Amino acid sequence: QVLLVESGGGLVQAGGSLTLSCAASGRTFSNYGMGWFRQAPGKEREFVASISRTGGITLYADSVKGRFTVSRDNDKNTVQLQMNILKPEDTAVYYCAAGRTARDLTNTWSPNYWGQGTQVTVSS
Repeated sequence: QVLLVESGGGLVQAGGSLTLSCAASGRTFSNYGMGWFRQAPGKEREFVASISRTGGITLYADSVKGRFTVSRDNDKNTVQLQMNILKPEDTAVYYCAAGRTARDLTNTWSPNYWGQGTQVTVSS
């Protein structure tokens, strides 16, 4: 079992920045690829970004490429999502997830574990 707890969400104006963090506990963190997903009201959950076990591979949804950066610290068992140039359409609940590989985690069906989510609201 892996327990994932997100933090760092909040309200920000368009063009601003936020950093989400996810703390993991339980099984060996470095055994898992990690991903970020989001779900806006009335929409399906979607992939945002993922990172491989060592951090050597990062993948992004086209909608966030160039604005968001995913990173991890295997010594601290944490994964971060730095979000810059935020847009109102980035408003959603953001979820941290653990799975096999960064590539697998581009699919919403693939994670083995999910966090509870943190709300991000971007005002125009």
